Amino acid sequence: MAELKRLSESRDLTRIERIGAHSHIRGLGLDSSMEARDASEGMVGQLPARRGAGLILQLIRQGKIAGRAVLIAGQPGTGKTALAMGIAKSLGAETPFASVAASELFSLDLSKTEALTQAFRRAIGVRIKEEAEIIEGEVVEISIDRPLSASSAGGSSGAPSGATAAGKSGWLTLKTTDMETVYELGGKMIEALGKEKVQSGDVIALDKASGKVTKLGRSIGRSRDYDAVGPHTKFVKCPDGELQKRKEVVHCVTLHEIDVINSRTQGFLALFTGDTGEIRAEVREQIDTKVAEWREEGKAEIVPGVLFIDEVHMLDIECFSFLNRALENEMAPILVIATNRGITSIRGTNYRSPHGIPPDFLDRLLIITTQPYTEDEIRKILDIRCDEEDVEMSADAKVLLTKIGVETSLRYAIHLINSAALACQKRKGKVVEMEDISRVYQLFLDVKRSTQYLMEYQSQYMFSEVSGEADGGDAMQA
Repeated sequence: MAELKRLSESRDLTRIERIGAHSHIRGLGLDSSMEARDASEGMVGQLPARRGAGLILQLIRQGKIAGRAVLIAGQPGTGKTALAMGIAKSLGAETPFASVAASELFSLDLSKTEALTQAFRRAIGVRIKEEAEIIEGEVVEISIDRPLSASSAGGSSGAPSGATAAGKSGWLTLKTTDMETVYELGGKMIEALGKEKVQSGDVIALDKASGKVTKLGRSIGRSRDYDAVGPHTKFVKCPDGELQKRKEVVHCVTLHEIDVINSRTQGFLALFTGDTGEIRAEVREQIDTKVAEWREEGKAEIVPGVLFIDEVHMLDIECFSFLNRALENEMAPILVIATNRGITSIRGTNYRSPHGIPPDFLDRLLIITTQPYTEDEIRKILDIRCDEEDVEMSADAKVLLTKIGVETSLRYAIHLINSAALACQKRKGKVVEMEDISRVYQLFLDVKRSTQYLMEYQSQYMFSEVSGEADGGDAMQA
């Protein structure tokens, strides 16, 4: 019975877990001297591009590249989005990272410039500092008095626990290495201590203003109280100095979050509903003025983050004009854009330009190029994806899949991994073999074979615009 329960739980987890196209990326795969390792943190190959991204990363961390822009350009399937994801992962949670596809801007209810402004402000962080009075020490003893009337009333009439806690009183003895004090407890504090399951020997911190209780860990001096402790038990030293201290607390928010909270009647709840709408310029000006005051007083600092715009060739001339101006703002984030286009028309004009980007905007960019992957690099990427998707594959099957990746595309080869695993399950095998790869290769066509099929049977399709083989070849070249 227990075995069946475990099996159902594992099936539920399998159903919930989703593996993304870039879920294997953990960082840029650089060493301490900012040199790119051949394969590290999910990144394979593209050594010059990763070295360039590493230098950009250093400039971002030092805050010396605000208001600049970086273009990642290369053929489809050469790891441009993976490079941007690597930069985001390397920056960590403290640095804001906002991502948007250029085509999204034309399908929103907002105007294009408003959508870009919101994206920019999502990528600018504000680190707000404030001082709080905290009582920090090791719990020596907790003593709680429960009145008989409150307990009996609670037991008989089913009164809520808050009412029962309100009738309680007690004392808490805290100590540091230098002093020891007894504090009188009210109902709310007793409830907070109960929720955190605080007991004698724990090191805790109490916020005087909010009454919040934080359990920091178990005192090292009481480590021998129990023969066995859980794996998550954290041992900390008994605090020294005075019990009551002034501590600096740091909150990190983005400018867009501050905009939404101050422009909507429901305040921060608007962030959860997603109902941001157009935000008035006056609101943003007031917020910028207030943030500037906090910066002068030392209460806050600006953290320029990263805004990543994919498919940048889909932006029109108006958007590029807006970006030109927005990058000159002193609080602009670092803009990273990506495209797979060559020399093509600038959207909204009849002019052609490299990557479909106006020349004046191209002049602002630091350009990183990506190169097609070699056969060895494709094999390593497929190995990483097999591990990520939890698919066991034989060496011969991997050789065949690598050959398919070289002849067709890396993306097509990656798509076949899970399909081959399902084909393997159908024949009740445990390891994906060559026959499974061959089966799914025949079932699912790549772009070249699909195009060849269309050319052969074009007359049987509706509205065929290719008149002959010669015209068809020219169409494919175009």
